[in-house]
Amino acid sequence: MATLLIFLPLFLLTSLPVSISQTSSNNAGDCNGIFITYVYVSGFPIPPNVSASEPNNQAYNFMSNLTILNNSPDELKSWRVFVGFQHRELLVSASHAVLADGTTLPGDVGNGTVFAGFPNTDLKSAIQTAGDVNQMQTRIELVGTQYGVAFPAVPLPSSISLANDGFLCSPSTSQGDRTQVCCLKDSNTKSNVTIHEEIQPRQEGDLTIMFDVTSSSESNYWAQVTISNNDNTSRLDNWKLSWEWIRDEFIYSMRGAYPTVVDTGDCIFGKQGGYYKGMDFSKALNCEKRPTIIDLPLEKTNDTTLGMVPFCCRNGTILPPFMDASKSKSAFVMQVYKMSPDLNISAIHPPQNWKINGTYSPGYVCGPPVRVSSSLFPNPAGLSSNTAAVASWQVICNISSSTLKKPKCCVSFSAFFNDSVIPCNTCACGCSNANPSNVCSASEPALLLPPEALLVPFDNRTEMAKDFNKRRDLPNPLPCGDNCGVSINWHLLSDFRGGWTARVTLFNWGDTNIVDWFAAVQLDKAIQGFEKGYSFNGTIMPDTNNTIYMQGFSGLNYLLAERRGDNPRIDPPVPGTQQSVISFTKKTTPGINVGAGDGFPSKVYFNGEECSLPVILPSGSNRRVPLASSPFSLLLTMLVLMVLQLSLWLEI
Repeated sequence: MATLLIFLPLFLLTSLPVSISQTSSNNAGDCNGIFITYVYVSGFPIPPNVSASEPNNQAYNFMSNLTILNNSPDELKSWRVFVGFQHRELLVSASHAVLADGTTLPGDVGNGTVFAGFPNTDLKSAIQTAGDVNQMQTRIELVGTQYGVAFPAVPLPSSISLANDGFLCSPSTSQGDRTQVCCLKDSNTKSNVTIHEEIQPRQEGDLTIMFDVTSSSESNYWAQVTISNNDNTSRLDNWKLSWEWIRDEFIYSMRGAYPTVVDTGDCIFGKQGGYYKGMDFSKALNCEKRPTIIDLPLEKTNDTTLGMVPFCCRNGTILPPFMDASKSKSAFVMQVYKMSPDLNISAIHPPQNWKINGTYSPGYVCGPPVRVSSSLFPNPAGLSSNTAAVASWQVICNISSSTLKKPKCCVSFSAFFNDSVIPCNTCACGCSNANPSNVCSASEPALLLPPEALLVPFDNRTEMAKDFNKRRDLPNPLPCGDNCGVSINWHLLSDFRGGWTARVTLFNWGDTNIVDWFAAVQLDKAIQGFEKGYSFNGTIMPDTNNTIYMQGFSGLNYLLAERRGDNPRIDPPVPGTQQSVISFTKKTTPGINVGAGDGFPSKVYFNGEECSLPVILPSGSNRRVPLASSPFSLLLTMLVLMVLQLSLWLEI
């Protein structure tokens, strides 16, 4: 027994797994990487006071410190740290840092957030600074509100870690009022940045924003902002761009875009007016801490005062590069005035907390600006040389994967072997304007419809739906509509031995025309058989093996708005429509079962928005097999195509 007691500690010590977790220690000196600590400092209950039966709803102030120390041999560029807040935290302030997703404080961080350094984005190593901890370390003082954790309990995060690529972090550990972690360089990752570089390599994203300073003086500088869409299935319409000035800058003049509000009151009554006493602020544009910028209309393109900027003035539309590369970016220039202590030619700080959105575009989450190599511009004198920007920063924005966002378009399915149409799902695009208890049901599945009902607004389909479904018991109240601005019908038109066809119809139920529309249809098993789109321009998207990209031909790229019926008293409104047949061969897709599902899309996008799809497919119970499989079906399809082509020529 005595021998066992002697060797037991040795056995336990040698049996511990050898991993990165061994580098985690209470002492920063034991970590030869990036040592991160989160320390809770203090807190107290704040109003309103809630009853003792609801302790989880009591709000508390909290003050904490987040410290990042670089003990690695290399400089840490553009540090980013994830803090896994877990107590419904609302962050009010953070010194020497910003939220990496562009959220402006105060902001909700209850599901965790990533901090990025500002204005000091980099941490030098001890080797570079002879051990100067002031250059190796940054400390962020956090103040905010959390719920439900009262003294003596401590509201610590669930985890903390370094968010930079190329690092591996051990599991964070918590004890008392502290959470800490050590992160080491991943030996399997090769970095493109050396300790001698002052800039970061350019990155790729769904959308990139370049902030290029083209000229600089002691008190002001000119900057060009370029927004580039890099995603082939998304677009922006009526884009709005905003950022946050961190060092009291203000916009004096602009070309190629304009602020939504021209307001210099914050300058006149602020420190800017006290310093620039001789400036006529009536000629300035905007002094808001967070301005919002919009594009100019097309007619301002060649305006010598407001326009004359390449890629400007397109009513806020940025198309996918695959659709039109020349219209996939937007740009403007602005003159920015600085304030003390930045009144020297080299003191330039890009704005932070960038955000961009549009009326018909996906949601984007933008990271902090990162210093990159200077952009090159064509020589203004027309010489065969380029002019480099004074300094350039890149902002990467990626499409948010939030599942809470409601779609703006929906798809209905129909087929030649069934007389009914499976319409868009109930409340596919939301039911915020409906009262399910009195007007309609948001939970009942949509009723099957006759094909002619697709041309009628939902509010006018009631009698048609009742008559078509008279053999079944109808719910009371009836299901709500889809509330989608755009609907798409995918109709399986024919299925014969050598191939098959589908008819795609677009319906615009909105009150504005949709210009330069496009749609992307994902067919997982049929794409290799795609032959041609007849009234649409259909192309297989590059870098994919399952998606057809469709857009209108020149002159037919408008999806007109809904208009009033010919006799408004008795006729319902008529949607704007576009329609085309697309054909497929079976030679390259042997074994395809078109009617059983292979001929229906798995995803549909319209103008970058993913559309809602029906949950069921058309039933084959009413299948008219002899017609579908006979040569007559092929002849019928050809006649349909000829009629469509004839109507196209007549419209032209």
